Amino acid sequence: MQSISTGFQRGLPPPTDWQGRRRLVMAATIGEQLRLAREGRGIPLREISDQTRISMHYLEAIESNDYKRLPGGIFNRSFVKAYAKYVGYDEKEAVEGYARYMRDAGSDADDVVTTPLTSKVYTDTPATRSPVLTVVLAIVILAVLTAIALGVLQWVGRRAAITHRNFTIAVINLDATHEKNFSSLRAAAGETGKADYEQVWQ
Repeated sequence: MQSISTGFQRGLPPPTDWQGRRRLVMAATIGEQLRLAREGRGIPLREISDQTRISMHYLEAIESNDYKRLPGGIFNRSFVKAYAKYVGYDEKEAVEGYARYMRDAGSDADDVVTTPLTSKVYTDTPATRSPVLTVVLAIVILAVLTAIALGVLQWVGRRAAITHRNFTIAVINLDATHEKNFSSLRAAAGETGKADYEQVWQ
């Protein structure tokens, strides 16, 4: 018969009562040991779910050793490891206990894949970004993009105004030049006509 280890890491406080420690030692499966470790520290299952980003459905499956409800493969090991880490249980011992249970059940620890994966992100560390921070960052990014867009529109407007002004000045100058040339031609034509008239009457 295999020996059963409590799996607690050194330096971490043990369960609060001796009876709880005794039940932990007598637990036959890793799921039971993790559950007793959690209860011995008074940690709600919901707290573990919130901090590890693992759904309650999966945590309950771990405690009941119903690993067919988990995604399977490396995800199962990661979930067991994250659970053990949060309750102060030795992570290596927890993963070995899971693998040992799966071998005894006639399944390979990395081959059990029965539940489709979801898009939810699972990590071994607690989530650090709050929804408020996410909203603030989104507002800041939106404000920056809006300021850039307004700046570009203002620059384009200034360029268009300058171009229109230069075009207007050029047209005015061209009209003035044409008027001056026309006046000169008209004056020259008048002098020529006058000279021809005088020649006729002489």
